[in-house]
Amino acid sequence: MTGNATARPVEADPLAEISGLSLGPVQGGPPVLHDARLTVPRGQVLGVVGRSGSGKSSLAYSLLGHVRPGLEVRSGTVRVAGLDPFDRADARRLRGRVVSFLGQDPASALNPALRIGTQIGEAVRLRSPARRAHEVRAQVEELLLSVRLPADRAFRRRLPSQVSGGQAQRVALALALAGTPALLVLDEPTSGLDTVLADRMRGLLAEVLSGGDRAALLVSHDPAWVASVAHEVVRLEGGRITGAGTPDAPVPAPRWSAGFPAGGPGPGRAPDTGSREAPRAGSREAPGAGSGGALSVRGLHAAHGRVSVLHGVSLTVPAGSCTAVVGPSGSGKTTLARCLAGLHRPARGTVEWREDGAEGGHGAPVQLVAQDARGALNPRESVRAALMRPLGRRHSAADSAREAARLLDLVSLDADLLARRPGELSGGQRQRVALARTLAAQPRVLVCDEITSALDRETASGILALLGSLRRTLGVTVVMVTHDLTAAAHHAERAVVLDAGRVAEAGPVDRVLTAPEHPVTRALLTHADGVVLAVPDQRR
Repeated sequence: MTGNATARPVEADPLAEISGLSLGPVQGGPPVLHDARLTVPRGQVLGVVGRSGSGKSSLAYSLLGHVRPGLEVRSGTVRVAGLDPFDRADARRLRGRVVSFLGQDPASALNPALRIGTQIGEAVRLRSPARRAHEVRAQVEELLLSVRLPADRAFRRRLPSQVSGGQAQRVALALALAGTPALLVLDEPTSGLDTVLADRMRGLLAEVLSGGDRAALLVSHDPAWVASVAHEVVRLEGGRITGAGTPDAPVPAPRWSAGFPAGGPGPGRAPDTGSREAPRAGSREAPGAGSGGALSVRGLHAAHGRVSVLHGVSLTVPAGSCTAVVGPSGSGKTTLARCLAGLHRPARGTVEWREDGAEGGHGAPVQLVAQDARGALNPRESVRAALMRPLGRRHSAADSAREAARLLDLVSLDADLLARRPGELSGGQRQRVALARTLAAQPRVLVCDEITSALDRETASGILALLGSLRRTLGVTVVMVTHDLTAAAHHAERAVVLDAGRVAEAGPVDRVLTAPEHPVTRALLTHADGVVLAVPDQRR
């Protein structure tokens, strides 16, 4: 496996090869991927690391002959098993049979209207010689058991909405394995899972990749995991392969890491200074908390159809503070977030925002910042249009344009991004644009639902530092729904742990994450490899 920064001998017949591939916006502009060159030998795992927006996913998608909307192939070739995945006829022969894909969002792989057994059965019929009902059923059961899921009729008849996030991801893996593909393309397959399920998923994927001669291209923000399973690792920076090496020979560090605060500046930006300096990670004070008031949740019950999700949840978030909501996948965190923002009607209970001496004229008191910034933004709409819509309700066109530029500056983005569309932005830039659009509604409470799970560690640190800055400068209150216990430890004053729709425990973050009382909290911490145990001291 080689990148354009290094070269070493590879076997004569690699399973996949990318040569001089360049991708860029259809309407012109800098390339998203530039002169990429690598090979994936049979039976080996190639790891791909780099910042959000560095071109990792674009590189991975090219092995399936897919290019994101708004981009085009400018030059280069891609071959998988000697076939061109960008050729329609070759793509039909490759996809699912020779190369399969598993991403971070199982919802994109599963049909919400079809039962799990039906979906896997269709994949088996399309990708294997099995045709008779009993043959298909036997293979479906074998696939489910291979990914550590029940294979009984009751489970096969469930809909995707009736399984947990971890189970849905393993169902998606079973779909990817139907037809025994020679190449797996894995794009952040564990980033949306809690620490326990992510650890189990990594172990399961390690087993899948270690058996037989199956090859894989693994994109991940977890360098330790990549190093543990990959035969070689390449690093992307700004759409270029800038380093390659074996896991025991560290890949050269990216140039953007030197001299910049956590998260690094956006492309073309200098490090933030002065009033925009990122708060120290150990800061435990709650900016603006002394203003009084709180977000109060009392006896909240919520359901999806006939399935109860939340059971009597109660919590209080003081004005200007940050409370982290953590818990296993499927514990009800996202449903709680949507209830707080008024996007999901609770069966009973109350959500109330009170702020002592608050001036009138604010927009919706509570606003949700969603996990998927790409899905939250209209792909056909420019950043300017996305910001002008909420601003136009209160300002003239001229004032709205000035306010849009101010909001971008507030989230540390340049005004020249106003003309771009979401597909032309990096992951971190999209998340900042989504945050700026939320701030246009003048919220008093930001409910952030896993907003860093799809970002690399540096970019995620920058987003979290930005939230701290907004708390300090605007006095906003933050509810942080997250799987990242390190983020909770360093940016929140209080932690609430959910388990099966109930509050398992709650209290100061330094107590909950260092001396947990509930088994579910202890399990989450155990699988976090101890990285959150050094919780900064509270400033009292």
